Amino acid sequence: MAVTTSISSPSLSPLLFSKTHHTYFPRLDPHPNFCKFDRCCLQTVSSRQNPLCLSSSGTWVLNASLVRAEASGNGREPMVPPYNVLITGSTKGIGYALAKEFLKAGDNVIICSRSAERVKSAVQSLREDFGEQRVWGTTCDVREGQDVKDLVSFAQKELKYIDIWINNAGSNAYSFKPLSEASDEDLIEVVTTNALGLMLCCREAIKMMLNQPRGGHIFNIDGAGSDGRPTPRFAAYGATKRSAVHLTKSLQAELQMQDVKNVAMHNLSPGMVTTDLLMSGATTKQAKFFINVLAEPPEVVAEYLVPNIRSVPANGSMKPTYIRFLTGIKAYSQIFSRFAFGARRNRYVLED
Repeated sequence: MAVTTSISSPSLSPLLFSKTHHTYFPRLDPHPNFCKFDRCCLQTVSSRQNPLCLSSSGTWVLNASLVRAEASGNGREPMVPPYNVLITGSTKGIGYALAKEFLKAGDNVIICSRSAERVKSAVQSLREDFGEQRVWGTTCDVREGQDVKDLVSFAQKELKYIDIWINNAGSNAYSFKPLSEASDEDLIEVVTTNALGLMLCCREAIKMMLNQPRGGHIFNIDGAGSDGRPTPRFAAYGATKRSAVHLTKSLQAELQMQDVKNVAMHNLSPGMVTTDLLMSGATTKQAKFFINVLAEPPEVVAEYLVPNIRSVPANGSMKPTYIRFLTGIKAYSQIFSRFAFGARRNRYVLED
């Protein structure tokens, strides 16, 4: 008899997989109880029995037996929910919103930040909503190797293992200016946080997950510049985000060369999110235009990303994925709506 686990909500399309075996994932509409599936161009899966099925009550369930069979075929323990999730830079902004969505889904979450005060406040707030035994927090400066090692030790102490590690910590030093005007301190802050910090976190996450019977998934968050387009006034930030995509690809190749079957590297693209970091750059006409037209609040982005992230371990695949919130088609559609109908004008900031 198949063992099943409920995963989400009513009104989901039964067409999870197409005949060409592209994975379909839920795209959440503004109403949280209404979902529809959208092909996100994330990955191609092998022709096997679908681990997600629709119950007689209209609820999507995860067939844990199929996930176990898939995992055992790769020599690892199955990864079934609830998941243990670690998110860096998660006391505010998109990191905090992701933490809340994982907790809503029933997962266990570890958050961290450089600021002990912000960690304490965020943990207290989340525990008020989700209970004492679902969320933990600790300080961590991702630029410091020992801090990242201590983060791993903390995670192992509290949760024993981590299924999903999200590298969200990032910085622009809240500075939008030409590179020629940037201070040494600002450049060091951006590069050490976004590049060195990401490398240290990936290194320690991989080492930890290699020794976990059920392995794990690592998601690196991209940002402006990751697609190779120029980022004037925050050139250093864009360069580090371009390097983040390259790092992910290189680590994917390394794991493949080493024939690693239980650890997978992925990219995660939240698009433009109305965080303090983004809004601090709303000082030019062009910046205000694109923020109004393309940006979304952290909660909206997290509501979309978390079900897609959780679908990766749910389908039992260890293939790399690139999950995008703001696709090219979506961006062009919103820009067209702005020019054609004046949509989203002055949505967040007043335009000149």
